[in-house]
Amino acid sequence: MIQTRGNKTWKPACRPSRDRCPICHPRTPAPGRCSVTFALIGHIIPFGNIFGPLVVWLIKKDEHPFIDDQGKEAINFQITVTIAFLISGVLVFVFIGVVLLPIVYVVAMILLVIATIKANEGVRYRYPWVLRLIS
Repeated sequence: MIQTRGNKTWKPACRPSRDRCPICHPRTPAPGRCSVTFALIGHIIPFGNIFGPLVVWLIKKDEHPFIDDQGKEAINFQITVTIAFLISGVLVFVFIGVVLLPIVYVVAMILLVIATIKANEGVRYRYPWVLRLIS
């Protein structure tokens, strides 16, 4: 049930303040089409591995919180995938890497497609199993 006092609205679990409730009414504006596009570009440009998302994030991070958030997420994902590829590459000598390399590649591509779709919808996506080195 939503409660109101004057022109302010909040959920009963929230404590009303002078401004609006931060849970019910976040101060972060909804991402616009341009913000969504640059967040999408940050996810979909893994061609430079870490450098593609890093360049997009460094150039556009101050324009909108959505670009900043998704840029950090894309960089963290690319760092994690790079580490997984390096470990799998070393394990090729023990023949385990022969199986792990294609698995890492397929999982990375599937997660990349999911993140790209979510970013295009304006949804803040979190990759599973990712080292959050940049926060």
